[in-house]
Amino acid sequence: MTTNVSAVSAVSAVPAYAAPAANAPLERTTVPRRPVGEHDVLIEIKYSGICHSDIHQARNGWGEGIFPMVPGHEIAGIVTEVGSGVTRHKVGDRVGVGCFVDSCRECDYCGQGLEQYCVKGGTGTYNALDKNGEPTYGGYSTHIVVDENYTLRIPDGIALDEAAPLLCAGITLYSPLAHWKAGPGKKVAIVGLGGLGHMGVKIAHALGAEVTVLSQSLKKQEDGLKLGADHYYATSDPETFTRLAGSFDLIISTVSAPLDFGAYLSLVRTDGALVNVGAPEEPIALNLFSLIGGRKTLAGSMIGGIAETQEMLDFCAEHGLGAEIEVIRADQINEAYERVLTSDVRYRFVIDTSTI
Repeated sequence: MTTNVSAVSAVSAVPAYAAPAANAPLERTTVPRRPVGEHDVLIEIKYSGICHSDIHQARNGWGEGIFPMVPGHEIAGIVTEVGSGVTRHKVGDRVGVGCFVDSCRECDYCGQGLEQYCVKGGTGTYNALDKNGEPTYGGYSTHIVVDENYTLRIPDGIALDEAAPLLCAGITLYSPLAHWKAGPGKKVAIVGLGGLGHMGVKIAHALGAEVTVLSQSLKKQEDGLKLGADHYYATSDPETFTRLAGSFDLIISTVSAPLDFGAYLSLVRTDGALVNVGAPEEPIALNLFSLIGGRKTLAGSMIGGIAETQEMLDFCAEHGLGAEIEVIRADQINEAYERVLTSDVRYRFVIDTSTI
């Protein structure tokens, strides 16, 4: 392909897997990609991770979606074409795309590198409308066109298939761990050892924190300790909450089901925080005395900005961290969705997009 162009003559159609309607099985189709503009890069997608949020959105769990929907916001690939004004990337670069592909670029949060909290709302990599009112289609496809400013560099120290989940799962855990200053002398608990949680264990350990996994059972205990956890407890055992009362500076919940927040807040030290990165579809109930009693914080965190995501990728490369993955063919996506819902994956499905 041409290595320095401002645009191509027409929008091309690329192979993809899409949900034609809410709750419908995903099927092979084609979707349009916009011409390569002055500041765009064309990426040949090599791998695309499957995130639980893909399932939520494809099944209208978080509200009405835009269909047909091509999920996928954990994208790793190679630049094959660049616009005439591109300076950040060149043909042949290993790059990634995360959960959003644009933002207003004008608000205070965009100016601070917190594009994920853009006042006007960022443009999701899929299930969103871009500035021209056209739907965005995600990584379950062979190619994508993205503005260079929303494209990340994947360091050579991380394999592309293991890097793909870092663009959501990795940054979703890195951001709160960094914000709440996990590190030496801090006790951190990760609730749930799944696609998100296993990266939380790896990153928190690499940051130097004392790491505990809180999981429903002990069936993944051996995995958790190998990934870097110092301790592992089953939350199905009531004794766990007695034994660990007031133990943690920071708890990060990765689960997508409602929790007994009073019970988990009892594990937080005075001035500590319980941070949610999982997003249950149902509302939760909370007795505020569980917060007032220890000047505790119940918080949320959503992915990370572009600069912080690049920082995370560089950190993971420096420490030899990648996701634990099971690579699948595109025709296994629907089966993978069902396996995610039963926690039958260790720990992230990644689609080999050459099979689309």
